[in-house]
Amino acid sequence: MTPHLLHPNWDRAPATVTEGFSLEITARDIDGLRAAAPGMPPSTPVAITFLPGEDPAARIAAAVAVRELGFEPMPHFSARRIVSEDAFEDYLHAVVSQAGVRRCFIVAGDPPEPQGPYADTMALIATGAFERAGIRAIGIGGHPEGHPVMSRQQCWDVLQAKVDEIERRCMAALIVTQFGFDPDALLGWLVDLRARGIDVPVRIGIPGPAGIKTLLRYAARCGVGASASVMSKYGISLTRLIGTAGPDRLVDAFASRLDQRHGKTRLHFYPFGGLAQTLDWIADYEKEHGASA
Repeated sequence: MTPHLLHPNWDRAPATVTEGFSLEITARDIDGLRAAAPGMPPSTPVAITFLPGEDPAARIAAAVAVRELGFEPMPHFSARRIVSEDAFEDYLHAVVSQAGVRRCFIVAGDPPEPQGPYADTMALIATGAFERAGIRAIGIGGHPEGHPVMSRQQCWDVLQAKVDEIERRCMAALIVTQFGFDPDALLGWLVDLRARGIDVPVRIGIPGPAGIKTLLRYAARCGVGASASVMSKYGISLTRLIGTAGPDRLVDAFASRLDQRHGKTRLHFYPFGGLAQTLDWIADYEKEHGASA
């Protein structure tokens, strides 16, 4: 299989660094997505998070809405939050049959102990359920700034093992990174990734425009580096925490520095400040840099 045929928007070089972007939403964001849909490119990948305490029916309805709007739904599966084999298979088959899902994203999840039979993402892959359901691509997480419970080498080893297992099962692998504020860390990680022979497509996590305190709160929750020096690169002073900040400097760094060493890359936006604000920012960036929305 050719990976770019299994992932939307990988078949040509983008005109701008934001072209071919993907988004992350929750089931609660569907009304906002409907409102924004006319300005979004067809087949935009839209990841749907797996929140604790959320009704699975809401996530299924969100996936259906994403498909009906002409976009590519990519529902999350949080291994440690899945309470049973039936819950896993029922949700998987529902999004496939009702929303035409072909791509899924898997995470271990936050609980320190599994709430059901799946301790990690490899356990989900090993069931064979994804390929039996006709899933063609599996997204896995990348951690450019490391992982709280794994060494750097363990991160690489686990990532390679997941890519190998996904491809062995005749699906395409995709890496989506945690968001970050430091282009040097993200770009350096991409170089290391390719030097290790991992050549699958990567979506680089970008925080959408949001209040400064909101960005710092998400950074603390997700273990993302937000030192004074890093945030100054991003355009934020930690002595002045009022107002909002957008990813202009971060995205500009990718626009000017991404090259063949970094392999196939696109941007993945986390709309911490709201879906409409993130999509407006993308449209303004593309207009300023010569691409139509």
